[in-house]
Amino acid sequence: MHCGQQHVLNDEILEKHAKVQFRCTKCGLTTFVEVKRRVDETMVISPMPSFARADASTSPPRFPSAEEELPLPANLGVVLTVVSGPEKGTTFTVTHMRTVIGRKEADFALNDAEVSRHHCLLEVRDRLVNLKDLDSTNGTFFDEERVRAAMLQDGAEFRVGTSVIRVNIQAK
Repeated sequence: MHCGQQHVLNDEILEKHAKVQFRCTKCGLTTFVEVKRRVDETMVISPMPSFARADASTSPPRFPSAEEELPLPANLGVVLTVVSGPEKGTTFTVTHMRTVIGRKEADFALNDAEVSRHHCLLEVRDRLVNLKDLDSTNGTFFDEERVRAAMLQDGAEFRVGTSVIRVNIQAK
């Protein structure tokens, strides 16, 4: 982790312990990983391991083409509201199963200098929204923890750059 070496951690071990210690196979340095669990079963790993950070070896994200994008089910409504930041009060109605949030060339573009061009991806899954960071420079935060991914319920808030966004999921 200190040298950029990627490590795969066993989920069974992470489930049993609050902290895990391991030695890097490349540089030999010892790393401690703290595992925090939340009521919503989101797992946050701190510090953020190298495999969850962008580096020169990662390829750019591949976004679905217009033909691949599935529309949101007719009985479901998802609205994103910026509750703080430069675009406070702005709302965005999600129309597809996947929505990219970013500064430019994104489905939901924010005028926030701290937001990456393609910052994070929201995937609607039934009455939950899967939030995925797209190797953004400044990270995506949920409950004040930097996350690689998190499952969001109705009313959940997350931060990208200096903008806090609330997710509202409604059955129609």
